[in-house]
Amino acid sequence: MTHLKVGDKAPNFEALDQDGNTIKLTDYKGKKLVLFFYPKASTPGCTVEACNLSDNHARFESLGYSILGVSADSQKRQSNFRNKFGFLYPLLADEDKSVIEAFGVWGPKKFMGREYDGIHRTTFVIDENGVLEDVILKVKTKEHTNQILDS
Repeated sequence: MTHLKVGDKAPNFEALDQDGNTIKLTDYKGKKLVLFFYPKASTPGCTVEACNLSDNHARFESLGYSILGVSADSQKRQSNFRNKFGFLYPLLADEDKSVIEAFGVWGPKKFMGREYDGIHRTTFVIDENGVLEDVILKVKTKEHTNQILDS
């Protein structure tokens, strides 16, 4: 796992969102971007985190931030997840894990004594110039907005 740090250039990426639109890092040039990686669409922790960000969407917008969620789920799963909760931002269906691996969030995890490879819940805040302003490794799903904006 590569560990990106504050001050690093964000890796360039290109992937399809839930509706099959191509989304690239360059689309966000001149804006701040909250790029959050989550393990699996529609699971409890991911839902709480994604809803917390969506509920505070206006607050992010007013401060010049865009939001983008990423997991390895299919377009259909991302679309269902987004529609079910009415998220106001796109979700990338990174099935080949190219974005996930570029940001170094794929790796060994432990759950209930079992070890497996998966996505580490991580959020990157990218500034207007594509530089990492913040890297949040210990995401608090219920308070994620405050965690990002109060840092």
